[in-house]
Amino acid sequence: MTAAPPPALPPSSGGATLRRLAGADSLAELTRLLHRAYAPLAAMGLRFMATHQSEAVTRERAETGECWVAVDAAGALVGTLLFKDAARTGGTPWLDRPEVAGFGQFAVAPEWQGTGLGARLMEIAERRARETGAREIALDTAEPAAHLIALYHRRGYRLVGHAQWAHTNYRSVIMSKALPPGAAGDAEGVAA
Repeated sequence: MTAAPPPALPPSSGGATLRRLAGADSLAELTRLLHRAYAPLAAMGLRFMATHQSEAVTRERAETGECWVAVDAAGALVGTLLFKDAARTGGTPWLDRPEVAGFGQFAVAPEWQGTGLGARLMEIAERRARETGAREIALDTAEPAAHLIALYHRRGYRLVGHAQWAHTNYRSVIMSKALPPGAAGDAEGVAA
C-alpha cells in the first residue's frame, strides 16, 4: 500500500490579486464562492444570505457598494468583500450614523482561509472607509458565530449593538472599529 501524498499547502495570500469586480467576472462563480465559504455557517444552522443567495441576489448586492474580489494566478475568484461608504450603510441606529461606513458579503474560499487573504480584504475596506471620510467601519455577523466575533475582535472591532434582520434566522451583533484620521496609502498588491 502506497502512502497518500501529503496535502497541498494553502497558497500564500500574496499570490492573489485584489481588485474591483469587473463586468467580465462571472457572477455565477462569485455566488459559488459565497456558498462554499459560508457552508460551515449553514451547517451550524445559520441562514446568512450568502449561504443560499441566487446569482441575481449576488448582482443586486454587488451593486449596492464596491464589490472587491481576490483572484488567484489561474484567474479564479478566491475571495470577496462588499464595501459600503457611510451614505450606503444603514439599518440600525449605529449603522445610520453619518460617519459609519460598513462592509459585508465577506468571503474567502476554504482553501485560502488562514493565508492572510481575509486580512488583506479587510484592509481594503478599512482604507476605503478612511478615504471616503468615515470615522468608523462596521459589520454585522451572527451572534452564535463566536469564532467570527472573536476574529473581528482581534482586528479591533467592538460590539456596538444588535439587529434582527428579516432575512436571517439569528440575531446579529453589530461590531465597529474606530479609524485613525487621515487617508491610508494603497494596500500592497491592490489593483484599483
